[in-house]
Amino acid sequence: MAGRRRWSTEEILDTAADLLRTNDADSFSVRKLAAVLGTDSSSLYRHFRSKTELLRAVADRVLLAAMDGHRPEGDWKQRITSLALRLKDAFGQQPQLAAVWGRYASSGTGSRLVMEEVLQALRASGLPDAEIPVRYHRIAVLIAALITAEAGIDTITPEEYEQGVELFRVAVLGADPERFPALTHFARDVRPLGEDRRAAFEEILAAQLAHIEATIRPS
Repeated sequence: MAGRRRWSTEEILDTAADLLRTNDADSFSVRKLAAVLGTDSSSLYRHFRSKTELLRAVADRVLLAAMDGHRPEGDWKQRITSLALRLKDAFGQQPQLAAVWGRYASSGTGSRLVMEEVLQALRASGLPDAEIPVRYHRIAVLIAALITAEAGIDTITPEEYEQGVELFRVAVLGADPERFPALTHFARDVRPLGEDRRAAFEEILAAQLAHIEATIRPS
């Protein structure tokens, strides 16, 4: 009897990424992955010591793809903004994996490339070295939170989105003006979370970078 096929690490990650496009991290399991590959879980644990390690490797591939061909351009703020938008677009193609990244992070080459670029940009800003790690952490948390939040919207169907928008309109336009006077006043101008997401992303990130810039003392 022929032995079971030996799957490469890349093939395992490809299949895991496909599963995660239609399943969240909670429902994903190494056992399910092994069943799709036609093998047993123990063979996969030769490549990855745990489910978490596997998920981190899947997320890291998205970061690697985002960094492929990236060339730093502009000043330090432009560099960080460009990088953030590249990550946003990359996870926009695979929104389920954004939740994986937000929860499990990554420790591979893709992660190191992203960290290196942000740290290099912050050094170019003129910040003292002692302040850079904290500023880096704030930026990383903000970018991950924004991308993960947007991915949550991208995973719903167009029909579900339209239903949500309609419910939002009913809730806002039908608010009791005595109990919700401010909401009633702005009702026709307040927008659902799903609208103008790119502009909101850029503005929130720009505000954080401007805050950092304001702390930099002229040399």
